[in-house]
Amino acid sequence: MCCPGCQAVAEAIVAGGLEHYYKHRTETAANPDNLPQLLPDELALYDREEIQQPFVEHQGELSETCLLIEGISCAACGWLIEKHLRSMPGVASAGLNLSNHRLQVRWADSQLPLSDILKELRSIGYAGHPWQADSAAQQLAKENRRAMRELGVAGLLWMQVMMAAMATWPEFNIDLTPELDKILRWVSLFMTTPIVFYCCGQFFRGALRDIRTRHLSMDISVSLAIGGAYIAGIWSTVTGTGELYFDAVGMFALFLLAGRYLERRARERTAAATAQLVNLLPASCLRLEPDGQTVRILLKELKCGDRVQVPPGALLPADGRIVSGQSSVDESVLTGEYLPQARAVGDNVTAGTLNVEGPLTVEVEALGDATRLSAIVRLLERAQTDKPRLAELADKVSQWFLLFVLIAAAVVGIIWLEIDPSRAFWVVLALLVATCPCALALATPTALTAATGTLHGLGLLLTRGHVLEGLNQIDTVIFDKTGTLTEGKLTLSEIRPLADQSSDECLMLAAALENRSEHPIAKAFGRATIAAEEVESTPGHGLQGRVNGRLLRIGQAAYVCQLSQQPCPAIPGTNGQWLLLGDEQGPLAWFVLNDRLREDAPELVAACQQRGWQVMLLSGDTSPMVGEIAQELKIDTYQGGMSPADKLAQLQHLHDQGKRVLMLGDGVNDVPVLAGADISVAMGSATDLAKTSADAVLLSNRLSSLVQAFKLARRTRRIIIENLVWAGLYNSSILPFAALGLITPLWAALGMSLSSLLVVLNALRLTRA
Repeated sequence: MCCPGCQAVAEAIVAGGLEHYYKHRTETAANPDNLPQLLPDELALYDREEIQQPFVEHQGELSETCLLIEGISCAACGWLIEKHLRSMPGVASAGLNLSNHRLQVRWADSQLPLSDILKELRSIGYAGHPWQADSAAQQLAKENRRAMRELGVAGLLWMQVMMAAMATWPEFNIDLTPELDKILRWVSLFMTTPIVFYCCGQFFRGALRDIRTRHLSMDISVSLAIGGAYIAGIWSTVTGTGELYFDAVGMFALFLLAGRYLERRARERTAAATAQLVNLLPASCLRLEPDGQTVRILLKELKCGDRVQVPPGALLPADGRIVSGQSSVDESVLTGEYLPQARAVGDNVTAGTLNVEGPLTVEVEALGDATRLSAIVRLLERAQTDKPRLAELADKVSQWFLLFVLIAAAVVGIIWLEIDPSRAFWVVLALLVATCPCALALATPTALTAATGTLHGLGLLLTRGHVLEGLNQIDTVIFDKTGTLTEGKLTLSEIRPLADQSSDECLMLAAALENRSEHPIAKAFGRATIAAEEVESTPGHGLQGRVNGRLLRIGQAAYVCQLSQQPCPAIPGTNGQWLLLGDEQGPLAWFVLNDRLREDAPELVAACQQRGWQVMLLSGDTSPMVGEIAQELKIDTYQGGMSPADKLAQLQHLHDQGKRVLMLGDGVNDVPVLAGADISVAMGSATDLAKTSADAVLLSNRLSSLVQAFKLARRTRRIIIENLVWAGLYNSSILPFAALGLITPLWAALGMSLSSLLVVLNALRLTRA
């Protein structure tokens, strides 16, 4: 049971004589033992002093630690955990924080080892792991909290400053007394000062850094505008004459800080991508000693040349070669192949993959940075550091634009010093405010934000702002197969009896055998009404067992026909995965399994081809299904058995040809290409790492949402162009008026606000899609 509530419901059903309720299930119930498992000898590792040092504090006779608890579903779970642990002898206190699932425990380690506490937690259905704060994650969280505080302070104070400053405007004609006017000016100054020195400190620090390195950036322009408006406001407050510009300072700060915060969140998601790969490796492993005994050790204690024993259901701790045993290894996390691959003595295996069936003894050949998993990390980092040519061009254009603005402001200031020195400062300030690119900065993000919300309602979550804009420039599409164009799970598509028994009878016999297997193929046969006995698995070949006293085999044709010594029947077709069922008299039936194509896959491929895009299918799957899927969808360019490095090499080749590439995938093996493609989309059923590295996530798994995204991208591009044209016309038209001294800084700020408002309203039209 996952919690006491589930237990109470189950007991009530049985006590009421309704236990037959469970006979009507259509799916096998999830095994509650599927909570993360730790073997007793692995739990005993936590009793070692050197292991406890990072996360256990010793205070006299008592020790204290923080455990992360998995399996918590409600408040009753917290009550059960605390009550159960407090009743244990030696436990001084136990407190669970339900918000983050962290358990603080104080106990006498001389009476009670830590492993016993972990065992007790597991006995009541919960998995406990030592919790340690990651320094990088803590730093990111600290920066995010600081950014949120700066944004909140700027927004709150700006509203107050705006009300106080507007009351001093002559246009409102409030007939303020001189004393009240002076008070409002000083109040505005006091409330603006934290915005400038606390909230906008990062802009000034960035400007000083860029000046030292002789590099022009937006920080310089923003700092000049904010600093100039603040100084002008101080002068106006002290002298009691002129207009206040503190509201312009608050507005600049709020818009700019909001943009910086969203950019920071995007960088945080990217930085977390590499760290997630480490979680694919187990924390410990079983090392085989020279005397034949096994010892549980931590992964960091493993060395090249050691031999490790990997039981069924365990992750491989390192790259190596099998020296004993045979099994099937699930490599889907790295290759994308949905079926476990048969592995025997002499075959190589990869760290982070799953041993499915039989025990293996593996000689370690590569650890740490030398493993294939680490190679994928390096590919990911390399792909993420490559900057698109468009981004490099945008950087250069922005620097030239800022240089022009600063030169124009300096020239205008010199001219006005000759004409009227008393107005020179105000004219230059108006020029800087007028050319502050707020509307230009909002033109693209607001349209993308509106379109993003619309697409979210359709089941497509955008995690990068350039997706909709970039979709209009795509000319090549790369599809993964398994889990992307197909559903990623095998289904039973056909039964062909070969003897006197019917299809239903053959299915019942096959299901009885497969129900005793943990292989992914077994799920395609459903539940059986009878049970098989003496079931034995031969990895890579099939299953053997007795059903109602009858000896049966299912699997590869040669393996099945060995039982009856009959010749193998010819496989009737080439499509799908063919399994043979037979007994001691001969073959009984063929079963055809297929990874079903998604219903809307043809619509998506056709939409891409109608736009004149080149469509490619690149898969890690080595089966003939790659070609079959490509032919069914009319995709001319396809290739199977591709590694992450092969896919990234193909992507680089396309980029060298000047192609703009859209990638759609779902596995860790797709991560380098997802990170390196111009636009990348991960399926909602994809791994967490693939989602983190992608520019968009198809939460609904409906490929038709992408077709709608293509249409919305064109509308978004049109809206963006309209916004950019308007913002550009406004800035270019107001610039000469500001230079001629016809516009005060106040009116320049008001005009810029109206320009920004029009940009936002135009972008909101995309929400009606």
